Amino acid sequence: MTGIPPVVLDRSSSAPLSAQLADALRGAAAAGALRPGDRLPSTRELAVALRVSRTVTSAAYDQLLAEGWAGGRRGVGTFVLGAVPSAPAAPSPRTAAGEPAPALVDLRAGSPCLEVLDRAAWRRAWRAAGDLAPDPRPEDAGDPGFRAAVAEHLLRHRGLVAGADDVLATAGTSAAVGEVARLLPPGSRVAVEDPGYSRAVAALRDAGIEVVPVPVDDDGLVVDALPGGLAAVYCTPAHQFPTGRRMSAARRLDLVARARAEGWWVLEDDYDGELRFDVAPLPLLGVLGPDVVVHLGTSSKILSPTLGVGWLVAPAPVRADLLARRAATAMRPARAGQRVLAALAGSGDLSRHLRRLRREMAGRRELVRTAVTAAGRVVEGDPAGAHVLVPLDDVAAEETLIGEAARRGLALDGLGRHHLDGGPGRRAGLVLGFAAPTRAELDHALPALTALLQG
Repeated sequence: MTGIPPVVLDRSSSAPLSAQLADALRGAAAAGALRPGDRLPSTRELAVALRVSRTVTSAAYDQLLAEGWAGGRRGVGTFVLGAVPSAPAAPSPRTAAGEPAPALVDLRAGSPCLEVLDRAAWRRAWRAAGDLAPDPRPEDAGDPGFRAAVAEHLLRHRGLVAGADDVLATAGTSAAVGEVARLLPPGSRVAVEDPGYSRAVAALRDAGIEVVPVPVDDDGLVVDALPGGLAAVYCTPAHQFPTGRRMSAARRLDLVARARAEGWWVLEDDYDGELRFDVAPLPLLGVLGPDVVVHLGTSSKILSPTLGVGWLVAPAPVRADLLARRAATAMRPARAGQRVLAALAGSGDLSRHLRRLRREMAGRRELVRTAVTAAGRVVEGDPAGAHVLVPLDDVAAEETLIGEAARRGLALDGLGRHHLDGGPGRRAGLVLGFAAPTRAELDHALPALTALLQG
């Protein structure tokens, strides 16, 4: 067994000790202190030497084993399998005074809250997924266990009644939008919210679709503004991205009625619909119009994009066409992440995670609201999801604030870039996300945000 390599753990850092330890061991290999074939200390020995819990050393070894950097043999120990090549360090960004620029605290929308994810449950789910036999052949619809788990999840958390056969696995909502778009004739017209989700717009255009912007207001997509001659409408009714509004019940009924009358599909992107607190959810479009609605969901906002997993519930003709296209092209989502999510759901860990996540997001939203209102600004958006909107006077003010925020160590996003039409009529504001930072980072960043908004 090799000696214990030099390892320095910073207990004042926000980085988990297990991650610091894994980084240190990789660094030792890159520097040549550890070589292929070297036996590592046991997790118990290393924990004693570093004065940490065995949970820390076990988690670090689990990470290195998962990466293939180390390997274990039962009863023998854990060995280095290969050295990590060292890469030239990228130069640190510098301020005008020559000092390193502060690390940006990410206050942009779109990332999950990894701080509340139970890493032990995460590891258990991956192990459970790995215990299943390898697939002898592809499954175009997705892993059966995953589809059953999603059907149960939708019933319990979103009120959507669907059987496992009604569910197709996807690689996420943007990928699903692209898949459905390719079922439409090239040049078809699809209406989207403006401002709206740029990745969905890109997926539609990549499929040869003509994108038609439609305004949103306090009640969501303005259904009366939808033009004729559409093939589909894409929208985010539960928590409109990026304004944070939800589509009213009357608008939902009007949208489904028009879809039926005019013969087009509704693509309902429910990207963070599980994250509701203090406000009762309105019925999904998929509940109101199962014959015309393609309901889309994803795990990337409630768990992690690592899984690369989403789902789709659609009328039978859409599912049949999608399956035929997948069979013909061999383009289908991978099953590994599907099995991990199914394991999380089957153990009850997914439901427990969602309860923790809702509590955490509710608390974070209140912290952000307090910080913004302390600066004399208003917060728009329903009490749901993981982002809010702070309106600004114009795009120039938006761009100025984002630039100044970066100099103060905050990464912010503006509403202006989410408009399809970059003309002078676009609204301005800050789209503030609060899931990505740790709570310690958020506590540090919010006073700076208040000062920034006060000008």
